Amino acid sequence: MSAEAAPLVLTSVTLTLPSAAGPVNILRGVDLMVAAGERVAIIGPSGSGKSSLISVAAGLERPTSGTVALFGQDLARLDEDGRARLRRGRAALVFQSFHLLPNMTAEENVAAPLEIARAPNALQTARDWLDKVGLGKRLTHYPHQLSGGEQQRVALARALAARPLLLFADEPTGNLDSRNAGSVADLMFDLVAECRAALVLVTHDPVLAERADRIVRMADGKVVEAAA
Repeated sequence: MSAEAAPLVLTSVTLTLPSAAGPVNILRGVDLMVAAGERVAIIGPSGSGKSSLISVAAGLERPTSGTVALFGQDLARLDEDGRARLRRGRAALVFQSFHLLPNMTAEENVAAPLEIARAPNALQTARDWLDKVGLGKRLTHYPHQLSGGEQQRVALARALAARPLLLFADEPTGNLDSRNAGSVADLMFDLVAECRAALVLVTHDPVLAERADRIVRMADGKVVEAAA
C-alpha cells in the first residue's frame, strides 16, 4: 500500500519534553506506516516511548519534529478542534484506564460520541454494541456498578460503535486479570475485524502481540525492529 492510501504514516517523528533536569527525548526519529485493516502491535520496555507514540499518532500530542499523516492529513496543519474533527467517526482510542463518564450509564457512555457526531439512532446503536460485547443486560448500570472487565467492554463498544477505520489501543488489558484480559482481547480482535479497521496496539503482553499482523519493537524512543 502506498503511503497516501495508508490511514497512518509517521515520518522522522521526534518528541522532546521539558523536565526539571532538562529536555527529555521521548521519541527519536520514528518512522511507521499502518496499512488499511492492518493490525500492528507495538512492544518494548517501560519508558521506550510506546504510549507517547500513540498520543502523537492520534493527534493528542504534537511532535517536536517530523510528520504525522492521519488519513492523509498532516496533523501539524490542524488545530486541536481540527484534529478532533478528523478523528471523529474515523479513529478511536481505548486506554488501560477505562475513561468512562461516571455519571452516565453504560448505554449513555456508548451513545454520547455518536450523538456528538449526529449519528442517527445513537441509543439503539449503543444498545446493539453493548449486546455485542455481552452487556445487553447491563445497559442502565453506571461504571461503579460494573467490574473492570465490564468497564473495558463498555469502552470497547464506545470506541467501535461508529465503525472507525483505525483503533488505537494503549494497554487495553493492562488493568484486567488474566481471564478478563483474554476475553477482552478476543472481543477486540473480533470486532476490529468486523469493522475492517486497522489496529495500533501497545501491549506488554507477548501473547497478545503475537495476534497482530506485525510486531514493532521500540527501545529508547526508536523503532528497533519491525517484524511481520
